[in-house]
Amino acid sequence: MLKPQANETRELINLDGLYRFKVDFDRSGHREEWFKAPLASPLEMGVPASYNDVFPDKAIRDHVGYVWYQREVRVPRGWAGDRIHLRLDSATHEGMVWVDDVLVAQHTGGYMPFSADITDHVTPGRAFRLTISVNNELTQATIPPGSITVTEDGRRQQSYLHDFYNYAGLHRSLWLFSTPAVTVDDITVVTGFDGTTGSVDYTVSTAGGTGSETVAVSLKDADGVELARADGPRGTLSVADVVLWKPGAAYLYSLTAEIRAGGQLLDTYTLPVGVRTVEVSGKEFLINGEPFYFTGFGMHEDHVTVGKGHSNAQMVNDFQLLDWVGANSFRTSHYPYAEEVMEFADRHGIVVIDETAAVGLHLGFGAVFGGIAKKTYEDGGVDENTAASHRQAITELVARDKNHPSVVIWSIANEPNGSEEGAREYFQPLVELTRELDSTRPVGYVNVMFDTPDKELLGDLFDVIMLNRYYGWYLNNGDLETAEAVLEKELREWEAKYGKPMIMTEYGPDTMPGFHSIYEQPWSEEYQAAFLAMYHRVFDRVDAMVGEQVWNFADFQTSNGIMRVDGNKKGVFTRDRRPKPAAFALRQRWTALAGVKNGSTKSISAS
Repeated sequence: MLKPQANETRELINLDGLYRFKVDFDRSGHREEWFKAPLASPLEMGVPASYNDVFPDKAIRDHVGYVWYQREVRVPRGWAGDRIHLRLDSATHEGMVWVDDVLVAQHTGGYMPFSADITDHVTPGRAFRLTISVNNELTQATIPPGSITVTEDGRRQQSYLHDFYNYAGLHRSLWLFSTPAVTVDDITVVTGFDGTTGSVDYTVSTAGGTGSETVAVSLKDADGVELARADGPRGTLSVADVVLWKPGAAYLYSLTAEIRAGGQLLDTYTLPVGVRTVEVSGKEFLINGEPFYFTGFGMHEDHVTVGKGHSNAQMVNDFQLLDWVGANSFRTSHYPYAEEVMEFADRHGIVVIDETAAVGLHLGFGAVFGGIAKKTYEDGGVDENTAASHRQAITELVARDKNHPSVVIWSIANEPNGSEEGAREYFQPLVELTRELDSTRPVGYVNVMFDTPDKELLGDLFDVIMLNRYYGWYLNNGDLETAEAVLEKELREWEAKYGKPMIMTEYGPDTMPGFHSIYEQPWSEEYQAAFLAMYHRVFDRVDAMVGEQVWNFADFQTSNGIMRVDGNKKGVFTRDRRPKPAAFALRQRWTALAGVKNGSTKSISAS
C-alpha cells in the first residue's frame, strides 16, 4: 500500500482545507441523494480535524450517524492520458465517496487509507463535485466494537468499551494524484546485514502492463550516491559498509523502482529504507543483534479542538517532547497513527509498537463503563463478524506499515479477554495471519490486568509479553507498599511461565495538575511521581523486563463518566502539553538509561 508521491511520472495535489459540511440528523442524506447537488448547509468544516469540538452545538458533538463533506476539485489539464485517483488517509469510521453522482469508494475502518481510480469519471482540465459521507457508528462487528441504542424519543446513542473519546470525521489528509497507465503498484523490502555488509531484499509489484516491461531497482545513500542496482521485480541489493538504522540514530537509504519499455521510463517510485534487524532471543529484545530497552509512552492522537485531526506542527511538538523527556519509543495506542507520524519516527530513530484498532474486545468491561458484563466470545459478541473486521485491520496495517524501520512489533489487540473460553480459538488464526503477512517482526498483544499468569490462555502464541498494570491505582489505591509487592510477584510469575521479554505497556495514575499533597495522596502530582518510581524499582529487579511505556504521554478526552473529569488525566503532560512533575522524573531516569548504550541496556536505579 504505497503512499502517493510526486516525482517524474506522478503528480500529487493535497485536498485539505475547508469543506461544506452538513450533519445528517434524520439519516436522510443517502435517501435524498445529497451527493447530487450542493449541500444545503451554512456550515463549513476544516479538514483534517474531528468535527466534534469545533462547533458550539451539543447536538453536533453527540451526533451518532453520518455527516457530509463537499467541495469542488479541478483536475489539472496536463493529466490527460494518466490514471487519476482519489485517496483518503482515513474516514472515521466509515467513508463513502462520490465523484459528481457516482459512488467511487466505500471503506469501513477509521484509521486506514483507501483510494479510488476515478479516471473514467473525470475530465482533465475540468472540475468535479467531491462528496464524502462519514459515519461514526461502532457495532459489535466493527474494529473497535460498540453498540447503538435508540431512545424512546428516537435519539441514537453510541456506547463503546474503549477509554478514549469517539472522535469522528476526516482526521487525515485527502489527495488527488496521477499515475501512469503502467505503474509500480507495491514494494516490499526486508533488510539484514552480515558484518559490515547490508542486504535489502525487495519485491516490486506492477499493474497495467503487458508483460513486456522491465523492472530495475537502485539504492542510494543519504547523499544521493548510488550504491547498488539490480534488474527484475525481485532480488537482493548488497550494501558495503552499511550504515544501520538504529534507535536514536536513524539512517535511511533510498530505494527507487523503475518500469521501462523500449528504453522509455513508464513509472518510478522511491521508498526510504532503513537497514536493521529485529528479533526475540530468550528474555531479550534485539535490534541489530543488540539488546534494546523500551522507554516511552502509550500515546493518543488527541488535541484540543481538532480532536484526532492530524497536524504536522503538533506532531513535531509531540516528538520534541519525546526527545526532551528521553523517550526512545511509543505504542500507537489504540489504533494506527497517521503515516506522517510513522515517517517522522523513521527519520528520527524512534521505535514504534504498531497497534491495530482492536480495543474493547472484552465484554466483561461492560460493568466498568456503565453497562452489563457479558461473555465475550459468543454470537453477537466478539464473534466471526468481529474476526472478519479484525483480519481486515491486521491486513491493512501490515500492508501500510511493513516497510517502516521504526516499526518493531505488531500489536494485534489491546486488553482483549484473554482468559475466557474461546479466546485462543479467536486469536490463534489472527496470530498466524500476522506472521504470514510479515515474518520479520515479533507479534504481540497487550494483556489486561485481570488476566494474570494463572488465568490467561494466550501468552504462548505471542513473541513478547506486553502488560497493562495498575497496582496502586485501580487496585491497592493509595497503598504503594502493597502494590509494589503484588506487582513484583506477578512479573516474576510471567517470567517463570514463559521466559519471554516483557514490556509494561501501561502503568500510571490519574493526576490533577496543581493538586499537591505531602501524603502522596491519589490524584496528586506527588503520587504520580511516587507511583512511577515504585514501578521502576520493580522493573529494575526483574531480568525479563525489556521496556516501560507510561500511560499516558498526555491527558486525553474520553466519553462522559463518573471515573473521568474532562477526560483521562494519566498524562505526564497536560492535554495542552505542559509538563507535570512526573515528566521531570522520567527525564532524569530515561536520560540516565540512554547513557547506558543508547537506551539498549537497563540499569539499576533508585528512582
